Amino acid sequence: MSAGYPWSVRLKALLPLWLPWARRRLRLRPRTEQQLLSISARQIDRRLAPYRRELLKRVYGRTKPGTLLKHHIPLRTDRWDVTTAGFTEIDLVAHCGTLGDGEFVHSLNLTDIQTTWVETAAVLGRGQGAVQAALEELRQALPFRLCGIDSDNGSEFINQHLWDYCQAHEIQFTRGRPYKKDDNAHIEQKNWTHVRKLLGYVRYDTPAAQAAMQALYRHELRLFQNLFLPSVKLLRKERVGARVRRRYDAPRTPLERVLAAPAVDRDRVAALCDLRDRLDPFVLARTIDQKLEQIYALASRHHRPDTGTNAAPPRPERRRGGGQRLSIHPQPRGGWDPARPVTRRMAR
Repeated sequence: MSAGYPWSVRLKALLPLWLPWARRRLRLRPRTEQQLLSISARQIDRRLAPYRRELLKRVYGRTKPGTLLKHHIPLRTDRWDVTTAGFTEIDLVAHCGTLGDGEFVHSLNLTDIQTTWVETAAVLGRGQGAVQAALEELRQALPFRLCGIDSDNGSEFINQHLWDYCQAHEIQFTRGRPYKKDDNAHIEQKNWTHVRKLLGYVRYDTPAAQAAMQALYRHELRLFQNLFLPSVKLLRKERVGARVRRRYDAPRTPLERVLAAPAVDRDRVAALCDLRDRLDPFVLARTIDQKLEQIYALASRHHRPDTGTNAAPPRPERRRGGGQRLSIHPQPRGGWDPARPVTRRMAR
């Protein structure tokens, strides 16, 4: 445990180095010491197998791998048919701040690869039923038929609920390779531009915060980003000597790309075009800023456990030379004040 659970080959190599200290703490008998020094790595694996199964595997980030249905959901090793709208990538963005425990808000992000159209919903927790309901809401809002989704290997996606949902609606369901974020490069980019860049890295864990984020996602923000913000798509890469030049297409808004795409809902697209002609993007932007300030006010004041009610963490110790002592615990910029409201600069 003290060594951090090394695998058998590393454990065998560190035993001679650790044995003198273990002798003092554990009062080992000479015969036990001889057995420890002579045991093989294979035998260590066999002896420790029952104990290792009881240990929880550490998972980096908030994506917990789903173990069911992986043989039903194929890996996507090639690119989508990007000439047709409706093939999307989905992901959850966790708004947990510096604490990963408890229940907090997630942003379910969906982006269409052909048109760059993005839909987002706020979900409290990561329950399978809540994620499925949010995906259904996003599907109903798309100006085209949802033909396929590609996700990571998190249990919020790799489950029976979502599998049955995709089968019922004839949606192609694929997943990326574990620990390969490049397989979902489109949605990873939108996670930053459409979620993190606006809401930052603070913690939102209340129904009020979820409702405020949902109101922003489903109204002004989706209209502002899909109707008024042009984007470019990478066409190809060209190598010139040691440099790689990227060639992009002409900037177009997601709505303009939807207009040029076949097999879309023309009635819904026409309604969106009329709405674009009537909306003022400056008013939309101002409304988004006002709603963001309201959301920042709902952020959790305590990003980590405190020792008492409204107790601030201790001040960092100072070295004799005046420098600040390094610590693995992040210190908020400008000091920590639980009563201080969260601003946009603090959130980001």
